[in-house]
Amino acid sequence: MKVSESGYTKDELLDIVDKYLAEQSRRWNFIEEKGDGMYVYDEEGNEYLDFFGGIAVNSTGNCNKKVAAAIADQCQNVIHASNYAYTLPMILLAKKICETIGMEKVLFQNSGTETNEAMIKMARKYGTDHYGPEHYHIVTAINSFHGRTYGALSATGQPDNACQIGFKPMLPGFTYAEFNNLEDFKNKCTKDTVAIMVEPVQGEGGVYPATEEFLKGLRAYCDETGILLLFDEVQTGWGRCGDTMAFMTYGVKPDMVSMAKAIGGGMPIGALCTSAELASAFTPGAHGSTYAANPVCCAAALAEIDEILDNHLAENAKETGAYFAEQLYSLPYVKEVRGRGLLVGVEFTKPIANEVKHLAVENRLLITAVRPNVIRMAPPLIVTKEQCDKAVQILIKCVSKAAEEADA
Repeated sequence: MKVSESGYTKDELLDIVDKYLAEQSRRWNFIEEKGDGMYVYDEEGNEYLDFFGGIAVNSTGNCNKKVAAAIADQCQNVIHASNYAYTLPMILLAKKICETIGMEKVLFQNSGTETNEAMIKMARKYGTDHYGPEHYHIVTAINSFHGRTYGALSATGQPDNACQIGFKPMLPGFTYAEFNNLEDFKNKCTKDTVAIMVEPVQGEGGVYPATEEFLKGLRAYCDETGILLLFDEVQTGWGRCGDTMAFMTYGVKPDMVSMAKAIGGGMPIGALCTSAELASAFTPGAHGSTYAANPVCCAAALAEIDEILDNHLAENAKETGAYFAEQLYSLPYVKEVRGRGLLVGVEFTKPIANEVKHLAVENRLLITAVRPNVIRMAPPLIVTKEQCDKAVQILIKCVSKAAEEADA
């Protein structure tokens, strides 16, 4: 659909937004009309360099042609099937995911937060089935982010964040420990703890990578105690951090891992991977979803995974991400550059991140801010070093101007 063919002007369309749309985000002041690779285009044809990736979703580029073709082809056959039916894309995708990342079973969902809900429920069900009705407690990390539905939100270790304010009380059974502090996690576990749940890189929390020592320490502790180790890889999975999954980068295999975002190439799909033993906790009726394993989404995911693997995009994320991080230190007022692969955060010495974000959009660069002094970038994994250089040059100008305005 094009604005020019809608019968409305841009201003009229934004008036419709004000009148009818219940907003959940502060949006950019343009209408995204087209995407192509590393670029998106507004209603006037202006080109934006995309270092946002639809929030780490469009890993093979905006409107990847093979993904789009797979969607179009599947729409000619089966668009939706009930969860009583098998579909070919669902079957092939289950095989592809499990064989690629070395897991035994996969449960499909529709989004990251739903997948984390399923992971929490499966862990709790396994715990109460095997160890009694009180064995459902889960320890997560301070500054973690796991989603906005109640279970995932309760797992999110940000009690003073807007995502939790006004929605309390949270669900019982969650305790927060300091990220990268193995002893604090151990101290927060009790006889009723069924699982520890962490992100390999805290994206929303400020782009803080876990240390190898921390994750390997958690694995050893969980092996010793029988506690389950759960990884939320909704944002870090499928090439983003320089390997197919971030847990592979660390050499630490979790008991369960959630994924979404990049796996669907822009279509809404999530997946929970685990062992056959843990998956058996979900007996018929214990969990379900009308739209999960949607055949169009599964077809898109098959094409997306093939594009990631065949084009070695994880390797590009590792190499180009390291180059990008190094170049970002040329920005003024930089305190630290953090991340893994192409999940990159820049912390400034001044609280200018939101203004940098707005100025970047004005200069046709898409990024986001996750803290008052931290910007985050998660470009498509096809990004080149030349495009990284261009982004850095734009950011130098934006950071300088934002700092100047802050000091005025």
